[in-house]
Amino acid sequence: MTNPAAAPETVADVFDADTHREAKEIIARYPVSRSALLPMLHLVQSVQGYVSLEGIAFCASHLDLTDAEVSAVATFYTMYKRRPCGEHLVSVCTNTLCAAMGGDEIYRKLQTHLGSDEKPLGHEETVGTPGEQGSITLEHAECLAACDLAPVLQVNYEYFDNQTPDQAVALVDALQAGKKPAPTRGAPLSDFKGAERQLAGFWPEDDATYRADVDGPSQAVETLRGAQIAADRGWSAPGAQDVPLPEVEKK
Repeated sequence: MTNPAAAPETVADVFDADTHREAKEIIARYPVSRSALLPMLHLVQSVQGYVSLEGIAFCASHLDLTDAEVSAVATFYTMYKRRPCGEHLVSVCTNTLCAAMGGDEIYRKLQTHLGSDEKPLGHEETVGTPGEQGSITLEHAECLAACDLAPVLQVNYEYFDNQTPDQAVALVDALQAGKKPAPTRGAPLSDFKGAERQLAGFWPEDDATYRADVDGPSQAVETLRGAQIAADRGWSAPGAQDVPLPEVEKK
């Protein structure tokens, strides 16, 4: 078992008093402290750019969990990185539809563009110094839930739809030059640590700043096309019926 009393001393130099305070704010949102683990891991990534051993101990000490329990969650979800990420995380969808529409080609193009023909950049590998301006971590994603706009990629979880290899190259070139191109839809582009802070649930208190951080187009014509056709033709889904659950055979 982790010794909760000893762990904070181990991570004191990594996580400052503000981070410990924010961890307690996250925990206070939940009736059971362990339910705060997912946003706590995002908080860790907003500080370090990945989930380190110190980050695991930090979460365990605050939530009265073992390091093994925290590690089991951190290694289950691909959104928690075990190596330092670049300023930007570029995720290329290579699942079936995106792959067929050009996602595989985009991923291979970025591998060689960010690496070289002789040594392509690998999955979750970083070009540049992690965390510094212009650094990029590349990954292939199994599904980004945007089949209607395939092929797609994300930068720090914001969508860039209907991509081509040339568009993807231009995008990463802009990121390396310190620019933040506007996503196709969603909030204005942040850096990876900034996005992680938002996922941890921390936002600017000033309403104007908050709106500037989150407001953006959130839907696409392609996504709503089916609903629009149904509305034009007067189609509607049948109402739900209250069907009794079958009885379970007693053993």
